[in-house]
Amino acid sequence: MAVQALAAVVAGYVAMGVTAGLGLWAAGAADLPGGFTAVLAAVVVMAVGGQVEIAGSAGSFAGTQGELTAMPLTVTLVGALVTGAVFLRPLRHHAVARPGDLAARAAAVTALWLAALAGLCAVARHDFPLALDVGDPQEPLSDLFGELLEAADPTVGFRTLVGPTLGYGLLWILGVLLVALLVSRRSPLPARVLRHQEAVRPAASAMLLLLLAYVAVGLVIGLVVAATKGHAAETFAVLLLGLPNVSWLALGVGIGGSWEGRVEGPFGLPMPQLLDAVLRGGGESPDLSTVDLSSLAAVDGRAWWLLPIAAVLVLGAAFVAAVRSPAHVRPWHHAMHLGLAFALTMLAVAPLTLVEARFGLSILGIGDLAGLGGEVVLRPDLWRNVGFALLWGLVTGFLAGVLSLGVRRRGQVPSEEQRPEEQRPEERQPGE
Repeated sequence: MAVQALAAVVAGYVAMGVTAGLGLWAAGAADLPGGFTAVLAAVVVMAVGGQVEIAGSAGSFAGTQGELTAMPLTVTLVGALVTGAVFLRPLRHHAVARPGDLAARAAAVTALWLAALAGLCAVARHDFPLALDVGDPQEPLSDLFGELLEAADPTVGFRTLVGPTLGYGLLWILGVLLVALLVSRRSPLPARVLRHQEAVRPAASAMLLLLLAYVAVGLVIGLVVAATKGHAAETFAVLLLGLPNVSWLALGVGIGGSWEGRVEGPFGLPMPQLLDAVLRGGGESPDLSTVDLSSLAAVDGRAWWLLPIAAVLVLGAAFVAAVRSPAHVRPWHHAMHLGLAFALTMLAVAPLTLVEARFGLSILGIGDLAGLGGEVVLRPDLWRNVGFALLWGLVTGFLAGVLSLGVRRRGQVPSEEQRPEEQRPEERQPGE
């Protein structure tokens, strides 16, 4: 059991490390002065919910401050899929899982996962020299600041907050193992919960299929953009680090949900220009800009395509759930199952798209130096997203239940009317 747990942990971290490494290489991080390994470790830590603190100094003259809260969800998704698959593999030949055995396996994976995460926290720290341009060198004040900063050798670096990182890492691995058991159609469950799998597993696996379908659509679009629009390296960096961040935001917006945020300063989101344009639309206004279907379409009318795409993919996922459910489940049961499953999915996924990044340089403890500070904020309107997901799940679940009434389920014995004529038993005359 220990070897199997170790295999799941190693496979998960290797998959995340390879994905993050390729994404950072495409983004140009390989040219960082001696800090690629630390940055790679920090990205993997952030992928499981870890927190990274940004700070720096320029002697007693100036200081840098920043914060970064974001999850590179491509790395997160790859790690979750690989870890869950390797964790479930030894269980596939069992008909029923004993609760004690299942708990022991989960505990072993969790302990090893947190131990490896603690090691990554120790690696994910580095300081970089900071080259600054404080303004017009012809101005005496800017020239004075520049000389003082150069003499102080300003640096900026990052550190992992170990306590919060281990806490979020614990929630992450437990969530991955639980979801893996819920969505797997072949993995055994304890006998006491077997009676609930008909209501849970078809809807849960359909929601995973929906999320992966959006990622697949986003991947195709990204590859087309990389091949036709130029900037291939930057596009591949987004695909390898933040593809689900964009894809799942598109899912939420397509069903009527919204996000709010702001982009200020020289920094921005490494995401589609459409999103960046909406977030910068507020200008100097302190209010946050709203990202929804109407605001995106006001910048680019093609954003309206998110609505029919959502309708097709959500209904398709609902139909898959209905077909995988037993024949005795009625359409209104499908509606309730899909409504609850989609609402819980959006409740879990939408917060993962949160982005909060701030950076500033203070001089003598007074304010931020113009042109060097920046802020990027993107927050989901959680309850609006969950509410629309519930509504869409109810409607598409009922429609899919009705559409699946004539579809034969796996293991279902057809009635006499449904059998081909040559397979029906011959009618016997009385006395034969």
